[in-house]
Amino acid sequence: MKKAKIIITVLIIAICSALSSHSQCQPSKQDRNAWMKEMRQVKNDYISRKLNLTAEQKNRFLPLYNKMEREVNKCVEEAQHMAHLVKEKRDNATDLEYEKAAEALFECKAKEGEIELKYYREFKKILTPKQLFILKRAEREFTKTLMREHRKMKREKKQNGNKQ
Repeated sequence: MKKAKIIITVLIIAICSALSSHSQCQPSKQDRNAWMKEMRQVKNDYISRKLNLTAEQKNRFLPLYNKMEREVNKCVEEAQHMAHLVKEKRDNATDLEYEKAAEALFECKAKEGEIELKYYREFKKILTPKQLFILKRAEREFTKTLMREHRKMKREKKQNGNKQ
């Protein structure tokens, strides 16, 4: 188990390092897609380990889980795009544009819940009740670990920048 934590930490550090280098320049769509594919694989490995999935469960669950993630991400990207357009206009945005962007952001949360419930029903056919219970916690832990490592990398980078 300790070996798995070390591997996850190393992978997350590597991804965060790539993420911090991406933030310094505008990554190409190809770079972003490669990074997202790598991130998806790390997350799949993490969740598979946390849920203690069998080979059969992995083969059935992960494609479905990734499909759910794509649906949720599409919803979020659409809402964020609308918000970004309004933000770019700043003082020139109309009240209606602000209202529609805010509505999209709020509705997105509801859509995320609907998408997750739809897939939960499918996950129940693959995972045990205990695995279903652990899934949400594993997702939160993954995100927390990723964010913690990212903040750590930013601090270290800032400290190294101050030394130069």
